[in-house]
Amino acid sequence: MSQLIERARYLLSAHNARQLPDDEGAEVAFAGRSNAGKSSALNALTRQNALARVSKTPGRTQQLVFFQITPEAHLVDLPGYGYAKVPLELQAHWQAFIDKYFRTRNALKGLVVVMDIRHPLKEYDLQMLGYAVQRGLPAHALLTKADKLGRGQQGQTLQKVRKELHAKFGDTVSVQVFSGESKQGVEEARTIIGGWLGLNPPAEEAPVPQG
Repeated sequence: MSQLIERARYLLSAHNARQLPDDEGAEVAFAGRSNAGKSSALNALTRQNALARVSKTPGRTQQLVFFQITPEAHLVDLPGYGYAKVPLELQAHWQAFIDKYFRTRNALKGLVVVMDIRHPLKEYDLQMLGYAVQRGLPAHALLTKADKLGRGQQGQTLQKVRKELHAKFGDTVSVQVFSGESKQGVEEARTIIGGWLGLNPPAEEAPVPQG
């Protein structure tokens, strides 16, 4: 069940490809620009207050952080991108590391891109979605901090983003409204992520008609 996500526990942090865990099972990666609300979204999805530490300094996470749900299912917190204060050589290292991760990681089953609903579809967001689409992976956009907008504005932004994503990527990227603060959209996101990780129960088979 998607509630299994609540079992997520810190496993390891990888600064380079050698430190990655074995490439088996299923994992879902989370990406987002600095201050988009990625840590808050991970905490809301797992119903834990400090699983992904909400950093006061944007862009502080400089490694791939793995959280284990079961031995075969993991969540992966990618570095917050938009590293304005990071040296160029470190930016280049991360670009190469993440590029290789997306191109070669067999366990990767989907990507969640977290965007502030007030500032969606920035260049970095589209770049990360492009990685998933090139690889043929499903991607899902979380429009976070929805509690900052009224329902009408939420709906308008959702429709606009959905239209733009469809124009760029076809049907490969889904999108929803989300708030870690109010827990809006948590169950919807859990169902999608749980499906990618193989955590959801199989749909009941329809009974065979008698007679």
